[in-house]
Amino acid sequence: MIPILFAMPGNETFALHLDRAISCEVGQMEMRHFPDGESYIRLLSPVRGRDVIFVCTLDHPDEKMISLYLAISIARELGARRIGLVAPYLAYMRQDARFQEGEGVTSAHFARFVSDFCDWLVTVDPHLHRHHKLNEIYSIPTKVVRAAPVIGDWIAEHVEEPVIVGPDAESEQWAAKVAKSVGCRYTVLSKTRSGDRDVAVAAPEISGWKGGTPVLVDDITSTAQTMIAAANCLKTAGLPPPICITVHPIFAGNAYQDLQNAGVERIVSCNTIAHPSNQIDLSDAIAVAAVELMAILPINL
Repeated sequence: MIPILFAMPGNETFALHLDRAISCEVGQMEMRHFPDGESYIRLLSPVRGRDVIFVCTLDHPDEKMISLYLAISIARELGARRIGLVAPYLAYMRQDARFQEGEGVTSAHFARFVSDFCDWLVTVDPHLHRHHKLNEIYSIPTKVVRAAPVIGDWIAEHVEEPVIVGPDAESEQWAAKVAKSVGCRYTVLSKTRSGDRDVAVAAPEISGWKGGTPVLVDDITSTAQTMIAAANCLKTAGLPPPICITVHPIFAGNAYQDLQNAGVERIVSCNTIAHPSNQIDLSDAIAVAAVELMAILPINL
């Protein structure tokens, strides 16, 4: 029996992309809220004995997790064989250490929560820093899709003489992989952060980079302050306005407009979070990862 795929609210478009890449049925689900705010969920498609896939990207996770937990729990109650979660953006990866007294390592707590109600997980480029692999905190099988090759394909098709630029040291892993995929040069800027919205960026000697098209690449764009500071730094150095590419376009508040106002050439994102800047489709790569994972898992985990 073929798998059945359910899209949580806001994930319908991405689920349709996945449906074209995976041989599966798109399930129907009714969701609404009672007057007191509690969630009502009803699975309208049968799941007994079937592999079930839920698609839910986890930006604004606190608004989504109860409904997701209930939907997956109902599928299990109704006899689903195995239940997987496709979360193109995986939340709660930032707090991977205790930085101040009284804090907790919430990345590990969130991982334990998800591992308790899912059988497997596929995501895209999680923000791994002190954790090097997801299996350090997730106890279920996971697969990580790498966006760099697909981003590289987009750059090769749309940008002439690209020079890949990482806006800070943490972005070097993305910049290096994308540059390798494209077969072009890359450099990394240095960043000093003194607050969530207070960022300073400095460039190495880049006079030799003139004549190329700077392409800023980062994994997550939230407030966009790092991208804005990097774009200003490049323009000060005499380079043309950069193309900005992000894997996960969170763009909190006015961040997207702020980045546009910074005079960048173009803003492009992967479709891990629905946004007007989405130009790079990762659904095929995610579908391959999900199919591979389901193929190697035992029936009873």
